[in-house]
Amino acid sequence: MSLTLTWSITGLKTKTEQDFQDVVVQTYWKVTGVDENGVSGSFTGAVPLKSSVITPEEFVQFENLTEQQVIEWVKSSISPSAIDHITLQIQKNIDSTISPIVDKKLPWVSTDEPIL
Repeated sequence: MSLTLTWSITGLKTKTEQDFQDVVVQTYWKVTGVDENGVSGSFTGAVPLKSSVITPEEFVQFENLTEQQVIEWVKSSISPSAIDHITLQIQKNIDSTISPIVDKKLPWVSTDEPIL
């Protein structure tokens, strides 16, 4: 099955580093996958962004950040195997929506006994 994945940023943490205010050091995100039948599932996560020497040329003021820019930072901080894991978990979520696992009472147990 093929999934269409959509990334979104749900939260950021910042701190002052060197002479720069509001340097993003922690991201919170969500990936939503939709299969060809329109069934969706999601996966949420958090990724710290490594601090390094920041130059004035590469620093982006917090108020000038875009979601797409932060998504690219997140994706570049996650290994390909982690992205594969995220996709697999979303697919499992979709599969359980399509064909849920249901607790059933044992046929040899009376209906008065609780399910453990």
